[in-house]
Amino acid sequence: MSVVTELIRTEADGSISFGNYELKSKTKVSDFEHNGDLYKVKTYQEITKLERNGMFAYESVPGTAVTNFKTTESGLSFTVEGPEDAQIIVGVKDDTEYALSMDGQKIDEYETDLSGKLVFSVELEIGKRVNISIEKVK
Repeated sequence: MSVVTELIRTEADGSISFGNYELKSKTKVSDFEHNGDLYKVKTYQEITKLERNGMFAYESVPGTAVTNFKTTESGLSFTVEGPEDAQIIVGVKDDTEYALSMDGQKIDEYETDLSGKLVFSVELEIGKRVNISIEKVK
């Protein structure tokens, strides 16, 4: 995997991919339509941010490339790559408990507050991909 040169795109499996951590200046794409939703992405070396229908969906510091980003009723999943360790924030349901897994290994369980944001860190380096899965705890 590498950066998403078109900044955001639809994948054959119905997911989306976005982000380009190689850009030196902030670049954005607005009003990208996918499955009836409108997405906006801002990305460059320092940050990658995704909004869906004007609401927060994803943010990483520093910037990352995200592939196969897919949301379901029970959570979300994606693959992330970047040049260095990153802090990631995802928008999920508020006041809900989620299990976070990286590369198939359960990391921990977290409960969101009223903001519905889940914050975690991931160890990254160029050429290393990490598969992230965030699922509601039943």
